Amino acid sequence: MHGYIKTGNSQPAWLFPFVVVIVLILSVLPLARLAMVGIAAFASGGVIDVLSEASLWSATYYTIVTAILGTIISLAIGCLFAFLLTLTDIRSKGLLSFFFVLPMMIPPQVTALAWVQMSGPSSPLLKALSIAPPLGSPQPLYSVGGIALLYGVQHAPLVYLALRAGLMTLPRDGVEAARLSGASSLRVFRDIILPLSLPGIIAGAAISFVSCTGNFGIPAILGIPASIFTLPTLVFTKFSAFTSRTFGDVAVLSAIIAMISVAGLMIQDRALRGRDYRVIGLSGASAAFELGAWRLAFTPLLWTILFFMLAAPFFALVAGALVPAYGVPLTFKTMSLHAFEEILFRQAVTRTAFINSLSLAGATALGLLVVTVLAAYALTRRRDAASRIVSSLIEIPYSLPGIVMAVCFILVFAAPIPILHLSLYGTIWIILIAYFSSFFAVSLKPVVSAFHQLDPALEEAARLSGAGFFRRLADIIVPLIAPAAGASVILVFLIACNELTISALLWSAGTQTLGVAIYNLDDSGSSDLASALSVLVVLMVVVLMLLLELLAKRLPKGVVPWRG
Repeated sequence: MHGYIKTGNSQPAWLFPFVVVIVLILSVLPLARLAMVGIAAFASGGVIDVLSEASLWSATYYTIVTAILGTIISLAIGCLFAFLLTLTDIRSKGLLSFFFVLPMMIPPQVTALAWVQMSGPSSPLLKALSIAPPLGSPQPLYSVGGIALLYGVQHAPLVYLALRAGLMTLPRDGVEAARLSGASSLRVFRDIILPLSLPGIIAGAAISFVSCTGNFGIPAILGIPASIFTLPTLVFTKFSAFTSRTFGDVAVLSAIIAMISVAGLMIQDRALRGRDYRVIGLSGASAAFELGAWRLAFTPLLWTILFFMLAAPFFALVAGALVPAYGVPLTFKTMSLHAFEEILFRQAVTRTAFINSLSLAGATALGLLVVTVLAAYALTRRRDAASRIVSSLIEIPYSLPGIVMAVCFILVFAAPIPILHLSLYGTIWIILIAYFSSFFAVSLKPVVSAFHQLDPALEEAARLSGAGFFRRLADIIVPLIAPAAGASVILVFLIACNELTISALLWSAGTQTLGVAIYNLDDSGSSDLASALSVLVVLMVVVLMLLLELLAKRLPKGVVPWRG
């Protein structure tokens, strides 16, 4: 028994302190550093200088306005899909859910680029179909409305997932009782389902608002050409024009982004406070409404929305990749695979970006898995305040906008590490550590779900037979949680591979990622190469999601986002 502590199930005495140290490095240290630089800027009067800049207030205004409009659009689309796919007998639910969640997995700069290729007078696809607006017409997406629309498309799946989780716990017997009393489907929906759905709707709205606030890819592609700067793109431009004041300025800007995000979450908390939404009795979404003749209206509606969210932009992206330059109509004469050949075989930058992104994503997914298995073991075996605090600290970096975490790690590693005299700034290692911090919570969730389903008697029997901690881990625990561990690796790999916001600030020559490469290619006018690279990224996302789908039957509920 030496070296073990009793916490329901025995675990090594070193395990929880080890997890605490990891969390201190990945979460507490970077956030504390941001706070210190912000306080120093305040003490030196730098905050007054930042607050007196017109660009700050303009960027704050655009950040809040686009985030609110984007949240409204994501609520409209997400709620429609959640109610219809969870509570009705509409057909092809699994397929509709899979395709609807797909935009959330696609990098925002790819979404923006696809929509630019699909609209405006220079769209190769619209020109090929002879429906392009006349030359000289403005690109409608280079506007506040365009940014908000794409925020809505990108984040509607977040609303869908948050609301559907609540709908799955609706009181089935309450709905049936109302029907037996003669209440119409509309009355049941208005008086029972809608009030009980409010927590999911409010949670979805809060998540969408925070995601809109921290989004970099969409306003970078659509806003910068129209001189519409949000706070994340303003931080990016501050770093591009580096001065002695830059660190203090971006610390203040990052704090403002974080405050807006926290304000959104506080509004969510305030809206739900004092209300009791607990349900008694049988729950489950099998309390489905029969659509009857309405199915003929709703089924085409959902597929039409998906066509414009996914299929049309993807076709436009492919068209943009097959023509020699943006604005050239797609015909059999202009069609060429030159851009794909250039991306895959000739461009050293894109080959480097592929290698960097795949290496970073693989190292993050596998490295985090090792930490995650130990953290999940420690946190599920303890039921005290300390474990709840550690769990909350793991969640914070993921819930904050990526641009804020990128600034945190720049501030931590801008100077060489004391004692070691080792500088990580400008290397690929700073991106890897930032990924570890930001995606720790994503890696942890499936593994924790699997641990909660384990029968502790198996491990306890092995411990009483003299098996050590690592033996129990290798022979009993890891084989049982393997499907969830696989899902954790794929989810983290998927998100990390397509990340832009963090790497946009942390990359340097030779450490470009796919997200950065796509943005830089588009920014330099090589839209055909940017489109070709984006098409390859979308195909990679679909393949990884299909892998998760194949694993789904062996996973705990809720691990694969689009499945019920």
